[in-house]
Amino acid sequence: MKLTKKEIEHIATLARLKLTDEELKKYGSQLSDVLSYIDQLKEVDTEDTEPTAQVTGLQNVLREDVIEDWDKQEIKEALKMAPEIEDRQIKVKRVLD
Repeated sequence: MKLTKKEIEHIATLARLKLTDEELKKYGSQLSDVLSYIDQLKEVDTEDTEPTAQVTGLQNVLREDVIEDWDKQEIKEALKMAPEIEDRQIKVKRVLD
């Protein structure tokens, strides 16, 4: 599927990309190739193929998220092991800026 320059410019605008003419040509060609490949995939007969999310056979092994109350002694012991405490909470380094 060959995209026109106008279509490529429109897609770039939707993606909020400011592309030079050279980039429009380069990425437009690549996007056209991807869409052509997708068109090829549409021709494959998948009538008897079950939809698949993953093929390893693995299953989700997560446990139920259950809140368990701690007694006061357990809380004291946990807070004693913390490197820094603020307002009875364990203070940690910032993860996000």
